[in-house]
Amino acid sequence: MDRTPDTWTPLFNGNTLDGWHVACQDADQEKVFWRVDDGTILCDTAGDSNHDYVWLMSDRTFADFELEMDIQVYRDVTGNSGVQVRSRYDYDAGWLDGPQIDVDPRAGWRTGLIYDETRETRRWICPSLVNWKIDSSAAAPGWTWYYADEQDAWNSLRIRCRGTRIQTWVNGTPISDFDGTGVLDDSDHQQHGVGLDGHIALQLHKNDDLRIRYRRIRVCPRVPKSDQ
Repeated sequence: MDRTPDTWTPLFNGNTLDGWHVACQDADQEKVFWRVDDGTILCDTAGDSNHDYVWLMSDRTFADFELEMDIQVYRDVTGNSGVQVRSRYDYDAGWLDGPQIDVDPRAGWRTGLIYDETRETRRWICPSLVNWKIDSSAAAPGWTWYYADEQDAWNSLRIRCRGTRIQTWVNGTPISDFDGTGVLDDSDHQQHGVGLDGHIALQLHKNDDLRIRYRRIRVCPRVPKSDQ
């Protein structure tokens, strides 16, 4: 893959959450679930599952881009996370609309599959399913997933968004290749201004007890020509 250093921009500086903000309902405003710890972005609920969705959202918006990050998970975690792309938070409704790349510490095979949080959709779109229900038959061939107590303690996630197409890789293995024509550009997504342009966000799922780390988050606003 042909990349030059100036095509990539860090979204996390390793020291502060500059460039990010928390989006959540009013009842969760005072809860500090997202913070910087040891050069990583840590989401830690510390046993508190009494919360709604709490998002750490990029200040910037992106349309066509490639995104890379490392993720560390723990075996005893019961909660779920994810990476929203091209999404927007509705503060009046207390809801974030847009597609999500799933990150599931409990079931690594789900990581890299695509769920749509857009309120009128709210279903798996890659694979295309009728609602939120999914089982391991949807797993991509050759998937791998590592935990913090193993030698390969970090997992790599790569996401590419170009037009209505979203592709994902986990630890170098292709997971999703989704043509979202008719979904990401339909009237519901257009109404909320999502699907083709919007924010990147990290998820704390509603009522979940979660501990997860993200690091080395960087974005390339243009897909490199050699990958087109």
